[in-house]
Amino acid sequence: MAAVLCVGLTTLDVTQRVDEFPEPGQKVRSLDVVLSPGGPAANAARAVAALGGRSSLLTALGADALGEFVRASLDPVQVTAVPGTTPVSMVVVRDADGERTVVSRNASVPVVAPDLSDLLAAADVVLLDGHHEGLVIPVAQQAKAAGLPVVLDAGSWKPVLDHLLPLVDVAACASGFELSEAGVHAFGVPLVIRTQGAAPVTWSSRDGSTGAVPVPAVEVKDTNGAGDVWHGAYAYALATGADPVQAIGFASETAAVRVGAVGDWVERLARWQDSRSGSRSC
Repeated sequence: MAAVLCVGLTTLDVTQRVDEFPEPGQKVRSLDVVLSPGGPAANAARAVAALGGRSSLLTALGADALGEFVRASLDPVQVTAVPGTTPVSMVVVRDADGERTVVSRNASVPVVAPDLSDLLAAADVVLLDGHHEGLVIPVAQQAKAAGLPVVLDAGSWKPVLDHLLPLVDVAACASGFELSEAGVHAFGVPLVIRTQGAAPVTWSSRDGSTGAVPVPAVEVKDTNGAGDVWHGAYAYALATGADPVQAIGFASETAAVRVGAVGDWVERLARWQDSRSGSRSC
């Protein structure tokens, strides 16, 4: 079974759907409200599990009711949580087009990595989101030493990336990521990918090769966590042995399922994967 270790941020998401985003000072009634795990690493780990992979998550959670709720909600992901806090993200999704706005505390407390031997021994691919420097740096260092592929979810620039990028094999960047492809390659990253919403995903290799992969057309209902799901699906595809460029198409198909779902996207993703050629291979 393809195994992915996801390392980084986990949050408690409070998601409300609205007809329109409120104006400053305005109160609006939501159409629906959902409490669920969130954060780039946790969403990616849930996607890996839904796709049929063995999914592990190394993160930080508080020893409180919020942390316990999130941990229980992540099943069947195998969670290793060091002591920290459980950040809360307030997410508002516009019903008409799935656009969302997010307010989150993110990772705000320094954490220390546990013994990583068993986690890395069980992994085929490591996915990092750049949060929790005390976790992602030692994981990347030891994964690199062990010859494990390291994928970075590069959503926005963080100071830790000065130290993390030289350890990365694939940097999958959001459209707004501050560095250019050449700037990322300058750190020694072999493959740089840039997702751009509904536009084709572009890629470049350090040898100068480039390309673009179309994104499936879909009715967008909820964009929250779509990039996280993309990264989880990409890492899962690599773990199954897929070519790093060919894996882009599978990740984009998976993210398209996510943005077309309202409510339990994990269940929908699992059903979609079950329906694909009667198998769980990518």
